[in-house]
Amino acid sequence: MTFDPVRIRHDFPILSRKVRGKSLVYFDNAATTQKPAPVIEAISQYYKTTNANVHRGVHTLSEEATTALEEARIRVAQFIGAADPATIIFTRNTTEAINLVAYAWGRKNLKKGEEILLTEMEHHSNLIPWQILSQETGAKIQTITVTPEGTLDMESFRKNLNSRTRLVAFAAMSNVLGTINPIQEIVEGAHRNGSLVLVDGAAAIPHLPFNVSASNVDFLAFSGHKMLGPTGVGVLYGKKELLEAMPPFLGGGGMIQQVSLETATYAAPPTRFEAGTPDIAGAIGLRAAIEYLHKVGLETVQQHERELTRKALELLRSEPEVVLYGPGLEHRGGIISFNLEGVHPHDVGTIFDSEGVAIRVGHHCCQPLMKKFKISGTARLSFYLYNTEEELEAIPRALHKVKKIFKSGVKV
Repeated sequence: MTFDPVRIRHDFPILSRKVRGKSLVYFDNAATTQKPAPVIEAISQYYKTTNANVHRGVHTLSEEATTALEEARIRVAQFIGAADPATIIFTRNTTEAINLVAYAWGRKNLKKGEEILLTEMEHHSNLIPWQILSQETGAKIQTITVTPEGTLDMESFRKNLNSRTRLVAFAAMSNVLGTINPIQEIVEGAHRNGSLVLVDGAAAIPHLPFNVSASNVDFLAFSGHKMLGPTGVGVLYGKKELLEAMPPFLGGGGMIQQVSLETATYAAPPTRFEAGTPDIAGAIGLRAAIEYLHKVGLETVQQHERELTRKALELLRSEPEVVLYGPGLEHRGGIISFNLEGVHPHDVGTIFDSEGVAIRVGHHCCQPLMKKFKISGTARLSFYLYNTEEELEAIPRALHKVKKIFKSGVKV
């Protein structure tokens, strides 16, 4: 597929709509992405022709649904470079995937006084599960500090890594700052220390090529809805030997081998961790999203976003009173957080919306990072493959309107 964002936009029905009487400019892709027609059609086609429960039926529809689900699992494994599809567990989202590890691995393996090493830039989804686990087990949380430029202080990483560190859990990319973290350096350092590594890939997997086998991560979590897929489906990858040693996360139908009134024996992974009826249509939609991204190429997506980010940063730097957060372009993905001095981020977001521009405002589920930078929140732009350079022109236009209203005493 020759990359042309203008042509690609025709695959996304929602991008043709108007907001506040203006053409929609969607710059909220770090929150969720829009869905191309092939994804919508794949889900619709499943419900039109194949809808049935999986793994427990001998009739044709059930067999077809089971095949579709397992083919989706195989495609996810291929997408992230996992050698065995059995290492792919379908979850509801990244949050549930991380909680699964905290519950099933953490409760079995962490002891009082042992440590989990996180970073100051983590989304609450990669913080709160470990806080709960810490309270239950007596394990301690240590953190890698963030520099004023918005990158990880790797000296802090090395200082905090010690014989008590059982797990290092960190985001591959910050959902606030856009910082692309040094995954390989962290993985190699942790493994030399005898520690396991969990990577929160929610912000990175949709935008950057990633191979779990080459990187040697122990766990990887990400969501379908941030990569053109539907909501309600996420992925946990775990090394086979780790998953096989973990107890179930949830109990119920489908995750067992034998059950009596007194006890049960559990199925092998991934079935052990997929109790109940899975989101079959979600997995099918995720597979269609992966196929779409594969045709475009993640390297192409990354290059396109980098160019959009470069130009957007130039536009924002030219605006007086705009404060930018995060590293330089060489360490940043397609995410930009900023504030306009003297104006609350929510007011910035409201005026952007009046211009048809969708952005995110607030603390972005990263309150400790906000505290680090001594701010309550930011306005956030985030780009994807269907955004265009022409759309960037909406940024200064919306900012000028914000200034006119909030800097000149004009009432909204």
